[in-house]
This record gives sequence, C-alpha cells and structure tokens, in this order.
Amino acid sequence: MPHIKLGESIPPDTAHAVSVSLPTWKSNVAYEEGEQWVVGSMTTGYPRFFIHRSIVALAEVIAQTFGQPGHQAMLFPNRTTAQRCIGFIKAKAPISAQGRLDSVHLVLDSTSPAAAPLQPLHPTVSAVLFVPEAFSYAKQYWQHSGDGISSRRAEFCHGLLGQGLLVPQESLPKAAPIKQLPCKGPRRYQKPMSIDETATAAPRKTSPPPATTGPDSDESSRFVEERFGRNLDISLVERAKTAIRRRIAGTLTSDVDVRKEPLPQAEPSNRGVHGLTEHDIYLYPMGMNAIFNTHRLLLSARGSLKSIEFGFPYVDTLKILEKFGPGCVFYGRASEADLDDLERRLKAGERFLGLFCEFPSNPVLSCPNLKRIRSLADQYDFAVVVDETIGTFANINVLQYADVVVSSLTKIFSGDCNVMGGSAMLNPRGKYYTALKEAATRDYEDTYWAEDAIFLERNSRDFATRIERVNANAEAICDVLLASPLVKRVHYPKHHPESKANYDVCKVPGGGYGGLLSAVFNRKTDAMVFYDNIATAKGPSLGTNFTITSPYVVLAHYAEMDWAASLGVDPDLLRISVGLEETDELVAVFKAALQAVEDESTDAAA
Repeated sequence: MPHIKLGESIPPDTAHAVSVSLPTWKSNVAYEEGEQWVVGSMTTGYPRFFIHRSIVALAEVIAQTFGQPGHQAMLFPNRTTAQRCIGFIKAKAPISAQGRLDSVHLVLDSTSPAAAPLQPLHPTVSAVLFVPEAFSYAKQYWQHSGDGISSRRAEFCHGLLGQGLLVPQESLPKAAPIKQLPCKGPRRYQKPMSIDETATAAPRKTSPPPATTGPDSDESSRFVEERFGRNLDISLVERAKTAIRRRIAGTLTSDVDVRKEPLPQAEPSNRGVHGLTEHDIYLYPMGMNAIFNTHRLLLSARGSLKSIEFGFPYVDTLKILEKFGPGCVFYGRASEADLDDLERRLKAGERFLGLFCEFPSNPVLSCPNLKRIRSLADQYDFAVVVDETIGTFANINVLQYADVVVSSLTKIFSGDCNVMGGSAMLNPRGKYYTALKEAATRDYEDTYWAEDAIFLERNSRDFATRIERVNANAEAICDVLLASPLVKRVHYPKHHPESKANYDVCKVPGGGYGGLLSAVFNRKTDAMVFYDNIATAKGPSLGTNFTITSPYVVLAHYAEMDWAASLGVDPDLLRISVGLEETDELVAVFKAALQAVEDESTDAAA
C-alpha cells in the first residue's frame, strides 16, 4: 500500500473506513496527547474512539432541532439503547451533569407515502440529549458498549430528516396505519450493489423539509435514489444477514451471491458441535457490542455475579465487566499459575458469572488453557466466553470449550476495513444454552444497520481463502523478525511453547496460526525507526486485507504503560496485522525497514 498521509482514512478515500493513518511514532504519541497537528488532520478514526463526522453532523442537527439551548446529543439506533445510556449517565455522572437530561426518538413518518418503501429498513435514531458536562459520561457508554449508530445509518437518516421523513415518534398518531409493501420494493431500488463510496464532505445541516406530494416527489425520490438505491436492494437485507450467520455457523461454506435462490446450506455445521445452526448466531453492530450484550445476557440468565477476565484484555472488555454489573476478578497473564489461583478461590467457595478470554490474546498472542478452563467451569458452575477474533474460526475451533463465542466481524471476516460488525454464537450443547436462548428471546434486538450488513456479507464471501494467504504471510514475517538481532521477542502462537500447545488443541485440520503478531525490539529507538520506515499502512485496527502496523500499547494504554508492562506487555511493542500481499514483496518491505534501523544505528555510532 502506498504512503498514506497523516490523518487520511485507511483505506484512502473511503467514506466509512475503520482506520486512520498515523504514519510516524511521533504522530501516535501526539494523538494520545491531543495535539492539534494530529487531531486536527484526522478525517476519520477507529469508530468506537472517534465519532465519525457523519454522526457528528446528524447529532448537531438533532440537538439544535429537538434539544434545549446548549444541548449536545449522542446517537443510538433505538429507544432501548438510548435508555441504557441515560441509565449509565444517571449512575456514573455527578448530579450537576444530569440536569436537562432528555431524549428524542426519531422514526419514519408512517403517514407519508414517500416513507412507505423504506419501512423494511427500520431507519430509526434515538438521541440522548445532555448538557456539555455530561458528554464524557455519554462518550464512555458509547465507547464501552458499542451501542452507538453506524456512520452509514447516520448518513441515511440525516437525509431522511432533511426530507421530513424522520420525525419524533411522539408526533405520530398513536394508531397510524403501517402500509405493508412487498419486500422487494419499487423497481428503482433493484440495482446492483456498488463498491464503497469515496469520502465526501459531511452532510449539510438540515434545512426546513421540502413539501412532498406523493411517493415520487422529486426531492424524496432523488434522495432515496442517490443514497439508497445505488447501494442496496431492500430484498437482500435479510438474505445478507442469513448468509453471514450461516458462514459463522459453518453451514454456508461456498462463495455465493445472495441474490441467487436458494442460499445453499451444508449440514451439519463444520464447527464441530452437534446441533449448531444459524439461529444460534446473533449479529451486532460491532464486536464490542457482542461482548457487551453477551455479558448482559449472562446477567439476565444467571443473576448478578462477578465475572472473570482471563488474560491481558482488549481495552473495553475489562471496562464492561468492571462498570456494568457487580465487577470482575482480573487475571492479566492467563497462565497456569493464574488458573491455579482461580481454582483455589473456587474451592474456597467463590462463585462467578462467567470467564471471558481471548484466543489468542491481543497483543501478546497468548492462548489460555481452554480445556482446563472448561473443566473448572463444569465443576464450579460458570460460563465460558471466548473471543476468537484473532484466531478466527477458519483456524481454530473454540466452541467445543465455550458457552458463547464472540467475534469482531470488522476484522478478517470482512477484511476490507470499511464496515463494522460483531457476532455472538451460543453453544447448543452448553449448560446454559436454554437459559441464554430464553434471555435472548426477551432481550435481543437486531440493531445491525442494513447497509452495513450488505457490505459485510459481500466482503466475507472469500473469507476462507483469504485466511490461507494471511497465515502463510504471517509465518514468513515471523521468520524475518526472528532472524534479526535487532528484535528481542516475537509474539506469535507458533513460537511460544505453552501457547502453541494450547492453540494446537483447538487448531482445525489445515488451519494456521493467524495473521497477527507482535514484535519487541531491543531498544525503543530501534522500534521507533522501524515503525517510521515500514512501508505498510500504519494505524489502529487489525485483520485487514493489507498489512497494517501499530505501536499498539502507545495507542491502547498510553496512560497505563506501567500497568501493561507489569503484565508482560512491553510499552514499545509493535503489533503487525499481516495482509494478502505477495509474500516476497512483503518480506522485502520488512527487510528494508530492518535495514533502515541498522543504517540509523551506524550513522549514530559514526
């Protein structure tokens, strides 16, 4: 991938990109310090940490239109998620920040004929309105939970609001009739899907809505045609979600076009657990939202108990377990010694809701002993939740040891770095399966935006074949780094005896060790020079079809580097997510960066 300038989206010119370019070590530090030369240059950012400009634009309009003077807004897909945010603010924010706390729930104007074709999409937006002092608390909820709206939903709903087709729910007649149209919709929506649009300016603020005279009024028709018809056939939305669920369940294993009838389905699932079907897969707007809602389902099914975070966690998983419920016990190394200590606590009578772990973990790629964890869970009555995002189900089968398997579909399942998504999979042979299904029947709401589902389905069609190349490339890069005297340590499941043994228990026939690795250099200055010179994309996220490098600990744990170091995570660690490039070319890129470090050292010595 060619050089991407500071603050530009990764991939470049992509309106809904998941990453942003931070091309030097200095720019990563400056980002964490909030320096304007970096922050002011950013066209986008990782969606749970950077509020997309399309979302900001819609939030400003909603706050100005429906709020009180000085109000700000945080946007969610429906009333339920907005109310959870309000509950969090009331529980965590000082009383002074809770003044004028309000909400507005915007839905399609069902009395307008122009809205009728869009009813199958359920394009709703709920805004939590608050004074500026409450912003940081609303942002905490938004970031930890992953409940916020997607940028595609924001763009689409902003346009509907501008056309007068999105209105406060309370303003509609209570018994407003909902005209049911055939799912296929008007002919103008039946167009092939396009590739992702390039970045455009943020939507304009809403002006007074134009008058509409019927379903084909010029303004409404033009908006729907330009923003909607080009991208999406309404009839494909549920089929796309079905295809995604079947791919995750392992019952759809071929590369198919969802427009074809019928969708092929293989039985039984190749996930190695009898009885697993697509109906055991739940889709969410992003991976962290899958974890957040899995925790909620467990609390609903099993009652209020502490959880266990086992292993060095991705940032917000630990925050979810600490802030939403009775708390958690944290084991940061996921070692056998940690399991020994947990077993002592269990024998002494402590009881837990569930154990949450990653397999492998981010960023040190350690793999906990799932077989022993399963044995303890069965003996002492707690659920096991495994995040398989990094290993991926094309390489590993962790469902055999888990009650719930969660994943960020944003990563290698998509690969294109232009859409968010997440999933939770229930083990039909698990002890808590019936209770979790009942809780899901009560509580699960599908808030995954239609356009996002369409993009994710299309991106994931060749998932299985991409994994093979990524596995091979990652091993080749490991070999390059391990051979360099500049490198102190390479974290990769294959090259850590204890982790490899635990990984191999779960590795599927023909599977590999994944596309993520981390490197620690002997000197911080060497890590900095290597990062500045590596000719890959450089920014947050992983699992992209192209190689992307990040000084992960700087970005994820800048304010707690000593804490990370105490758990064996080097502050200067470089995380490398390996892509689909030609192996020889990729090896040359890494060798060139290592040579730049050697040249810099030679010049400094001279």
